Amino acid sequence: MKIFQVDAFTNQPFTGNPAGVCLLEKAVDAAWMQNVAREMNLSETAFLLPEEDGYRMRWFTPAVEVALCGHATLASAHILWETGKLGRDQIARFYTLSGLLTAEHCGDEIELNFPATPPSASIAPAGLAEALGVSPRYIGKSRFDYLVEVASVEDVLAVDPDFAELRRLPVRGIMVTSRGFGDYDFVSRFFAPGAGVNEDPVTGSAHCCLGPYWGQHLGKQEMLAYQASARGGVLRVTLSDDRVILGGQSVTVIVGELLA
Repeated sequence: MKIFQVDAFTNQPFTGNPAGVCLLEKAVDAAWMQNVAREMNLSETAFLLPEEDGYRMRWFTPAVEVALCGHATLASAHILWETGKLGRDQIARFYTLSGLLTAEHCGDEIELNFPATPPSASIAPAGLAEALGVSPRYIGKSRFDYLVEVASVEDVLAVDPDFAELRRLPVRGIMVTSRGFGDYDFVSRFFAPGAGVNEDPVTGSAHCCLGPYWGQHLGKQEMLAYQASARGGVLRVTLSDDRVILGGQSVTVIVGELLA
């Protein structure tokens, strides 16, 4: 059974967000997929099973299954085209816990069509700001995660969370974000210790929330975003009604076979 490691939302190896992509030959149980994801020890590993006109897709962190993941979907589409499972002019169709997701080539990038998950103003769980070490300008909550806006890019870069404390809070993930710099409209970082990932290098699903949020504040439909993790990553974000189009590139770094 083929398995790949792909650096997503980058065109340079060893940057962006590494994802596992496993091409299944038959249906397998969730416990086996969770074990493989734990073995890969990446923020997410995607599992693809051919189904009708597309693929059934599930995503696992080393600790849990998740309902939406952008970078592993980008990596999966990249592998389907790179291995010839799909022609470059074909649309990749994925049936997931978040409904039908699609991916297609657009020049040098792959574009993902994802559901928008805009935030609503919220009161954060007690201890969240203290665990992050920030003074929030705004706190919101999307379908999955909390969004915390801070005053500047420097504040985003300076966040040094207390992961043990974050892990105790009833949250899946936390986006810390601010207006951007240079060509970037906004920047962010993403922390999800409760899902087994202290800091995710580049988080596509978070931009389904960040895109609508900053689109409203900046008055833009198209934005360039930078996720300011140690590895870093760049995403093109386009708003389209209740959908978010995420654009990025990917690079395959490991090709292997599962023997267990």
